[in-house]
Amino acid sequence: MRTFGAKRRLCERADMREQTHQWLRELYLSAMGKAYSTQAELPAFSSLGFDERFALLVQAEWESRREKKLSRLLKAACLRDKGACLEELDYKAGRNLEKKAVANLSDCRWIRKGHNLLISGACGTGKTYLVSAFGNAACRQGYSVRCFRLPRLLVELQIGRGDGTWEKILWGLKKPDLLILDDFGLSPLEPLQCRDLLEVVDDRHGSASTIVASQLPVSSWHAVFADATIADAILDRLLQGAYRFELKGPSRRQLNTSYADKEQE
Repeated sequence: MRTFGAKRRLCERADMREQTHQWLRELYLSAMGKAYSTQAELPAFSSLGFDERFALLVQAEWESRREKKLSRLLKAACLRDKGACLEELDYKAGRNLEKKAVANLSDCRWIRKGHNLLISGACGTGKTYLVSAFGNAACRQGYSVRCFRLPRLLVELQIGRGDGTWEKILWGLKKPDLLILDDFGLSPLEPLQCRDLLEVVDDRHGSASTIVASQLPVSSWHAVFADATIADAILDRLLQGAYRFELKGPSRRQLNTSYADKEQE
């Protein structure tokens, strides 16, 4: 009788676990379901109390969802240097990049406050890596990010004026918590491009953050615009309360190439 009763209890327990798995699947709690199976299979968990075991189940689901969200945010961000991160920045002398200044911005509170970040420096000084690293940090903090090369974006907006998607593109540029505009000032902006950029900057002013990266020093940005009045309006919005980095030093592309050549010798 005892053997029969023990078998029946095992069967009932197995049925209960299967039902629990079914409920977890219907509730889209797959990570919790896997953790639940692990707890059932490993005897070590039997020594834990209910609160401890339940906390581990919830933690497994939370971590899984956090990782999935980060993956979605990074994919949507379209960062130009996907492997860039603030922890691996090079602070060698001559770069004009202070570790303290980066650390003060690493928690991304400036994004929550809607402040901007302006990065300038000659070709190859690491601007794209730096903006991508800040974009990566923002995604890890749960912020939505989109990254564009400004010349290409302005072409998309020009095409949008012709095919009726202009307003849709502008709405998409307004939504992200952080918008990254790389390669500003590679060529002068025509009057229509000036107006398009003003729409983008004005929509985000005071409510969302923008990073602008350029080979030109900020003092030379005004000359990029064909329309001086629009230039004043855009720069006034971008510069207000903005943080700045002006990178210096030799081209890092040349340094990396020289290092690789030495390694092959």
